[in-house]
Amino acid sequence: MPGAYALVVAAGRGTRFGGDVPKQYQVLAGRSVLGHSLAAFAGHPGIRGVRAVIHGDDRERYADTARGLAVLDPVEGGATRQESVRRGLESLAPLTPDRVLIHDAARPCVGPATIAAVIAALDAAVGAVPALPVSDALMRGAGDRITTSVDRGGLWRAQTPQGFRFDAILAAHRAATGTDHADDVGVAQAAGHDVAIVPGDEDNLKVTAAGDLARAARVLGGGETRVGQGFDVHRFGPGDHVMLGGVRVPHERGLVGHSDADVLLHALVDALLGAVGGGDIGQHFPPADERWRGAESWQFVGTARRMIEAAGGRIDHVDLTLIGERPRLGPHRDAIRARVAALLGIGEARVNVKATTTEGLGFTGRGEGIAALATATVRLP
Repeated sequence: MPGAYALVVAAGRGTRFGGDVPKQYQVLAGRSVLGHSLAAFAGHPGIRGVRAVIHGDDRERYADTARGLAVLDPVEGGATRQESVRRGLESLAPLTPDRVLIHDAARPCVGPATIAAVIAALDAAVGAVPALPVSDALMRGAGDRITTSVDRGGLWRAQTPQGFRFDAILAAHRAATGTDHADDVGVAQAAGHDVAIVPGDEDNLKVTAAGDLARAARVLGGGETRVGQGFDVHRFGPGDHVMLGGVRVPHERGLVGHSDADVLLHALVDALLGAVGGGDIGQHFPPADERWRGAESWQFVGTARRMIEAAGGRIDHVDLTLIGERPRLGPHRDAIRARVAALLGIGEARVNVKATTTEGLGFTGRGEGIAALATATVRLP
């Protein structure tokens, strides 16, 4: 399908980082380094699809990392980064992309503005690379002595994603088989293509050594924290189950609603939208619109989540409260937590689910329906 796709390269072993776990799977601000990279592209409005290139030994780690993210199935990389990229490009070819952005998984702090700038530059150039001008003095040395100074004029520090028109970079990689270029810009230049420079970002750092994780955590920990709240009510009607948090809960009555009447997820959607200034669920999914009759409410959660990710944000925590006498939440609490965590792409520890009654008072006390409250904490740049 035409459009821009992202290829996230994560097949390396990260030997300079050390430890038993490859650096792309190290935990950083609540998710793996690779998870942050995938989420940055999966939530960007200019990206149609995201595929990772991984090591064959990492399939289980990758499955945990990508759970809840709207990404394509991964492909296995090769012995070198260049071979891994070529394999990834070949796997995307049946989708007939117009453009592709190739990104190192070890750059978890890439921002939406950088992604957009690279895509836009491909209107006028075959390739584009985000880069920063070298500002420090450069010197060449031998042992512990300086031998000569190096003119820094015209020197740049290249970053990723490096973007290209798809057909051109695929052909260039095929032609470069057996060679060893430093990066994809080198492959493109060897094929005679021009590559534009777009402004890089100091925060778009590469995790190479263990100390880089702390710096990346500071970058991801910055920004603005917002809190949104949601409330929803549905009355009981005919049926043999209710949907709560995306889980089918057996009950002697159902809930009445235009969609599947999942009161917990409806409150959650309003909380997420509130945190990002996105209005309310009725604006996005009007009850009068027949497209949403009987719809499963996880679709609404997905829309709210994508709005947050498109704004460069991330969901830190959600707290859900069911209000009603029946059904009992306890036996289903763990399943609901797991389902909500998967829908949001966050760990279960970041999802709290609880229940309360009104001591027999009001419509919930009389068993006429149930209500739900939700609070969402979201971090935005």
